[in-house]
Amino acid sequence: MAAAAEAQPAKARGNATVVAGASVGTVFEWYDFYLYGSLAGFITTHFFSGVNEVTGYIFALLAFAAGFAVRPFGAIVFGRLGDLWGRKNTFLVTMLLMGLSTFVVGLLPSYETIGIAAPALLIALRLVQGLALGGEYGGAATYVAEHAPPGKRGLYTSWIQTTATAGLFLSLVVILLVRTNIGEEAFKAWGWRIPFLVSILLLGVSLWIRLRLNESPVFQQMVDEGKTSKKPLTESFGQWGNLKLVILALLGLTAGQAVVWYTGQFYALFFLEKMLKVDGALTNTLVAVALLLGTPFFVFFGWLSDKVGRKPIILAGCVLAALTYFPIFKGLTEAANPDLAHATQRAPVMVVADPSTCSFQFDPVGKQTFTTGCDVAKGALASAGVNYVNVSPKVATEPAFIMIGQTKVPSLDGTAMAPAEFKAAKEAWTKAFAAQLKAAGYPAKADPAKVDKPMVVGLLFLLVLYVTMVYGPIAAALVEMFPARIRYTSMSLPYHLGNGWLGGFLPTTAFAMVAATGNIYYGLWYPISVAAFTAVVGFLFVKEMGGNRIED
Repeated sequence: MAAAAEAQPAKARGNATVVAGASVGTVFEWYDFYLYGSLAGFITTHFFSGVNEVTGYIFALLAFAAGFAVRPFGAIVFGRLGDLWGRKNTFLVTMLLMGLSTFVVGLLPSYETIGIAAPALLIALRLVQGLALGGEYGGAATYVAEHAPPGKRGLYTSWIQTTATAGLFLSLVVILLVRTNIGEEAFKAWGWRIPFLVSILLLGVSLWIRLRLNESPVFQQMVDEGKTSKKPLTESFGQWGNLKLVILALLGLTAGQAVVWYTGQFYALFFLEKMLKVDGALTNTLVAVALLLGTPFFVFFGWLSDKVGRKPIILAGCVLAALTYFPIFKGLTEAANPDLAHATQRAPVMVVADPSTCSFQFDPVGKQTFTTGCDVAKGALASAGVNYVNVSPKVATEPAFIMIGQTKVPSLDGTAMAPAEFKAAKEAWTKAFAAQLKAAGYPAKADPAKVDKPMVVGLLFLLVLYVTMVYGPIAAALVEMFPARIRYTSMSLPYHLGNGWLGGFLPTTAFAMVAATGNIYYGLWYPISVAAFTAVVGFLFVKEMGGNRIED
């Protein structure tokens, strides 16, 4: 009896070490990955300064998305290694690749120093990060799940789910500390590099912890019994029975989980800073507080999924998000920038122009100048973060103009001007137009004194709560769907197709939708549509697998 009593605490300590070891490395990798997203504006300035502002920002978001684009390929490469070579060894490699590539970003020369080579090298490093992250999650989730005692798999793996939010939280805190201590001007010039360089210290600590871990008992047993897969890719995707599970995992679980996750944590951050013009440091602080309040619910919903099942909680999160995103984001506008919200109601803005003269202002090579009256008007409104609608004129040949409430402001048509003449005319017009917007009550920036901080944090917390519902149980759900011999490969691909492609491209896609329509809320249709689709597919076709044996 005494021996059994001693063994139980020892086993508990061992399980705690497993969870902590897998989690700390994953926190570090997410920290690395999210630094880029949080600093996209500075990345634009230093690496994409050779193109216009709108194109540069889209390029910066695309470079961010490039890391997500290759995550499924990383899932295939490292998933295969994980099923052949072992869980522990594989996620040691992914962490090393991730950490070194992040550190190098902090040393990378800017566009002004080495020209086009700067963004090219940056994107190459992002691709390495994406490949590494594609192999990390499946390994960590599988490793923890294969150590978890029966009936606690959702609880144990939910700690892995906290790591993405913890990584984002850590990145925001480090950025905030650096900005506060060195000042905004120094941060813009060179201080943005410090959070990337600090990652080398985190890499050392994480490697030291993970080197102390043993291999997963389930994988070790398969090795001892000679039951490991010799062709995990063929078994995972070449056999219809398993391929069908991969497709259902993507469409009925991870697709909706991904868009809810990225909307609640990343798009909300982007919306506050880019659309509502809230100060960057204040935005980071408000989001960090909401994340801190919401993170324990990852564990709560993981624990609850052990009692009621994974599927009901995940799909409920998707449904709630789809039903409430519009009122939540409109509430954010009222709370974070009330002057903007009131101006939009009192003096709504319309761009009246022939649609054939309006371009989608994306210039990949930085050589095109947008000179039509429509383009000048829409570019100025996009830069000001003003919500507007597009209206066709009664007479197609009528010059483009802007209505700010009842005030008509003629736009500038520079199609017949020489470049130098157009540049000077545009600067003068933009200055006069900014004065018109100010007179109508549209603020250039959100007034920090008027930000309803408790309300903003409350709405952000609600978004994070949805994230915890869809994300807390997802690791356990995916682990339980697939056989042990091909688990790493099979679960990693649908997870990273959903989170890498559908989720990772969300900020870029949503911003492009907003830029094309002028409606700051229009980008929300993307996550709402995907979340609703996942709820339907998951409800009709995904089988609840909570509590399934995972040793086979």
